Amino acid sequence: MHSHAVSAVRRDRSLVGLAAVGVLCVAIAAAGTDGPRAQRTAVPVVGPPHFVDETESAGIRHVYDGPFEYAVGGGIVAFDCDGDRKPDLYIAGGSGRAALYRNDSPIGGALRFTALHDAATDLTGVLGAYPIDIDGDGLTDLVVLRNGEDVVLRGLGGCRFARANETLGFSAATAATTAFSATWEQGATLPTLALGHYVDAASSDPHRLCVDNELVRPSGGKYARPIALSPGWCALSMLFSDWNRSGHADLRVSNDLHYYLPSDGQEQLWRVAPGAAPTLYTAADGWVAVQVQGMGIASYDLGGAGYPDVFLTSQADNRLQTLVAGTAHPTYRDVGLKRGVNAAQPFTGGDTRPSTGWHAQFEDVNNDGFVDLFIAKGNVGDQEGYAQKDPSDLLLGQSDGTFREVADAAGIVSFARGRGAAIADFNIDGMLDLVEVNYGAPVRIWRNVGAGDGPHPAPTGNWLAVTLSQSLAGFISGSAKPTLRTFASCGREARPDRGFT
Repeated sequence: MHSHAVSAVRRDRSLVGLAAVGVLCVAIAAAGTDGPRAQRTAVPVVGPPHFVDETESAGIRHVYDGPFEYAVGGGIVAFDCDGDRKPDLYIAGGSGRAALYRNDSPIGGALRFTALHDAATDLTGVLGAYPIDIDGDGLTDLVVLRNGEDVVLRGLGGCRFARANETLGFSAATAATTAFSATWEQGATLPTLALGHYVDAASSDPHRLCVDNELVRPSGGKYARPIALSPGWCALSMLFSDWNRSGHADLRVSNDLHYYLPSDGQEQLWRVAPGAAPTLYTAADGWVAVQVQGMGIASYDLGGAGYPDVFLTSQADNRLQTLVAGTAHPTYRDVGLKRGVNAAQPFTGGDTRPSTGWHAQFEDVNNDGFVDLFIAKGNVGDQEGYAQKDPSDLLLGQSDGTFREVADAAGIVSFARGRGAAIADFNIDGMLDLVEVNYGAPVRIWRNVGAGDGPHPAPTGNWLAVTLSQSLAGFISGSAKPTLRTFASCGREARPDRGFT
């Protein structure tokens, strides 16, 4: 019996953006089709950046581990919990304790982190987490996803947190929560939450081996009882997405086909219309059934047409889906092979068995204007049919819309069992760094030094970061527009249709 990954996120979304995640780490983005790429000024070809392994010196001493039920976790969150604009880290611990690390890296310098121990955050049984400003007070909160009771931690500032389940009226099933996403529905003072659950240990029914997922909506300033999203097929990642630019977000769920029969389960898209009960899109709506060992979801407007393409990690072939029938129907086709992102086998190491993909994230790691794709990889445990030496991929976006493997040239090859990851500018130098969580092995962190080396970083390309904010009152009434609040170093392109990332 095997199991897979969760997608969990890593970064904060303010009220202007739609949130999405799972338990490892998923990338959130906007939209796209596989049509012609948007016209852009020609730019010189930029090669892969160089990453320097600073695991030993960065101060992060953490291992995600645990028995088999924790093999599908390992999430990490990169978010600013003390207001200094540098991303701090919250890392799942599995059967051990989760850990909060404050980012003390000097601007432009080597990466440095300090562990902050507190009973509120040092929780056990943590599979992943999700950063979100639930109460709109400008301080990031955390939804902690566990093998057991999920916990909402209210941000108090200064990287301090307090349990808020009772204050918010929040409760969910105590089964393993392996996926999560959130969105704000018009007029609500709290976000709507989606929680994905995994195997039902008490069930022996081959048609129902998974715990139903849940949608939790606010009511009267607190959360109402969860709404069951049934059937559930062992979700490992979720993503709220306005896939057709309708003005509201629907919920995409990626499921683990190992726990459903071919006649029963598939990937899902739930229609989540404001004020209405959620319903599944079906073949009658144009939904095309896909069955994968679904682990992570990443989304980005690769075609520049304004609608989100969706990348699904799995075992062997990964999938890149693009909208093909217009916005009236959620009809997608796979273009992964055409774009060069199938990443079905390890690219190095000599093991030719199929790969096992987990977290995926779209980011422009070399600042050339073309988005790149990172895929965390690693065997579930000791599955003989899948590669044991399975390094994570870094696929560099090309001007023709394809991707090419550069992880070896970038210096990030590792044969640990990768799970969650976060790509963020930890030292505010405009170059995106990388941290990866491994199952049963230490967390590793690499500093991006561009075209240079450790002592002499050399940035490539150009970058600008923008923070957008909107008052809660304006969001609820629909009368206020997002306002520019501050500029910060971030090494990512700002996209009005994505919100700030």
